Amino acid sequence: MNPVLSVGEVEELAREGVAKFPSDAELYICPMMWAEHGQSASVDPNSTRFTTMVHDAPLPPATGFSAHLSRFRRPTPESAPTYTKSSGLYPIAAQALAEAAAKGFGNAVMQDMIGNVAEFANSNIFIAKDGKVHTPAINGTFLNGITRQRIIHLLRDTGVEVFERAITWSEVMDADEVFNSGNFAKVVPVTRLEEREIQPGVIATRARELYWEYAHK
Repeated sequence: MNPVLSVGEVEELAREGVAKFPSDAELYICPMMWAEHGQSASVDPNSTRFTTMVHDAPLPPATGFSAHLSRFRRPTPESAPTYTKSSGLYPIAAQALAEAAAKGFGNAVMQDMIGNVAEFANSNIFIAKDGKVHTPAINGTFLNGITRQRIIHLLRDTGVEVFERAITWSEVMDADEVFNSGNFAKVVPVTRLEEREIQPGVIATRARELYWEYAHK
């Protein structure tokens, strides 16, 4: 699809929408594009339409969430549009989250097609072990989230070692801390992984503090 607005114009629309709410409102901003003409497998790139949705979305509490290992896996770039935040990828996450909820968990850890950990169903994953942080290397099966990038930089700037590499499920289960990053909740620790209880740790707490310090500058 060919974009119909510049980045600056999208930002201007978003600010216009935000201005319609009280100054202390907690909002979610969601710009979207779609093609109006063409068939599902062959859209007309020149029929792009655009909208921005701004709505109340209070931040979830940072008390923590539970997660399990999903049987659903993230596709490869050859099989799905993994480099975009595409609506075509949402059904996979929806299935993983529905399965997690049915089993009594709040989220799901998803692997890539060869069995390495990719991310949570709706956010990026970090683990901490012996004071060092590890997160899956970008391999095309999940998005390199903006909040993920920010957390990596903030932790490294304060002297915390952060490694981007292939991570196995057994490493997640053996981690001292597990936490996520994402645009909606920012940074939240995992407090139960399968049947293992985990206390929120100092690194996840520090990562969240660093993010909010940055955000309020």
